Amino acid sequence: MTKPGLFQGRASALIASQMNVVAEPHPDVLIVGGGVIGLSIAYFLATERLSVTVLDQGQPGQEASWAGAGMLPPGNLDFAQDPASRLRGFSHRLWAGFSRELREMTGIDNGYVESGGIELAFSGESQRLQHEAQGWRDEGVAVETLSFTQLRHIEPAVNGDVESAYRLRQFAQVRNPRHVKALVAACLARGVRILPGCGVLGFKVDKQSDGRTRVLAARTIERDFSADKFVVAGGAWTQSILAGLGIPDVPISPVRGQIVLLSSLPLPFSHVLNHGSRYLVPRTDGRILIGSTEEHVGFDKSNTAAGVAGLLEFGQHVIPKLANAKLERTWSGLRPGSPIGSPYLCQLSHSSNAYVAAGHFRSGLQLSPGTGRLMAQLITGRQLELDLAAFQLAGPA
Repeated sequence: MTKPGLFQGRASALIASQMNVVAEPHPDVLIVGGGVIGLSIAYFLATERLSVTVLDQGQPGQEASWAGAGMLPPGNLDFAQDPASRLRGFSHRLWAGFSRELREMTGIDNGYVESGGIELAFSGESQRLQHEAQGWRDEGVAVETLSFTQLRHIEPAVNGDVESAYRLRQFAQVRNPRHVKALVAACLARGVRILPGCGVLGFKVDKQSDGRTRVLAARTIERDFSADKFVVAGGAWTQSILAGLGIPDVPISPVRGQIVLLSSLPLPFSHVLNHGSRYLVPRTDGRILIGSTEEHVGFDKSNTAAGVAGLLEFGQHVIPKLANAKLERTWSGLRPGSPIGSPYLCQLSHSSNAYVAAGHFRSGLQLSPGTGRLMAQLITGRQLELDLAAFQLAGPA
């Protein structure tokens, strides 16, 4: 199915006009990848008054950034137990203000709302639930343990097979397409140059006396793009992009996630409902997202009968009333999976002016404000608000 257009009116006109510029500018920073990570970095760099160009092989924000469900689990930076949790806690602090800032600048509401989230436990899963709830408490996040009676009082449509649950009141969500649209518009308003259809084929590099390399330009099929600094934020395609910088074995690979969209008015539930890696996300307009699969099938974004059927079965098992919901559409996205379970956010060790921000897996949207702000600080040499030592990517041997 055709995705809804994200770039309309003034934003699409500006992007189109940028493609026709004859004299190529030499920006302070060139970002390879126009997903939510690349765009967030561009926004925060532009806020520091740096000139930025973003290259995307397709249309900015139309891959995993568009495909996700927009879930924003809470965090607490002050009590986080590990680097990944600290990054989540840092981003959690930013989301409400960042959403408000984008709305005031662009007039686009990204749908940010603290809808609350509930993790469900079926028969035999009480120990898992207790362990997870304690983990949130250790992190300083408020958790409410719910008996089945309490759960049915809050969400009466939940299946009677659910034995217990816990609720995170600070669990939030945004509408992915709207957030990307707002982010593109805000970047353009800050002077960021966004060029779609510019896949990077490789790089021109210069060997320096200290043994490191300096990137001179990114090569595309039509032209080369020079800059002072370069950031690779290519999502699931990061491995092939970094191969052009002499790092051929970057452990980032695509993981397909299929999603089903239903509609049902009135909504039969109001919280985000989670069970392990699967979820149901209610939207205020009556739409309901059910996701998601985790499939290692390369760059295949097809929907499958088994994947869709499994999600529909899961959704109806949690909320039996969904058997009568309207099936609107299905789609899938390719998440950038990494073996460390968190992204790589760093300067490349063998380069004097190249950086990477990729490998966020299922948390790209969730971690995007924190990633954007921290990478902007790293690139400009400002003091980091969060130590990034745990997010390093090993360079070539």
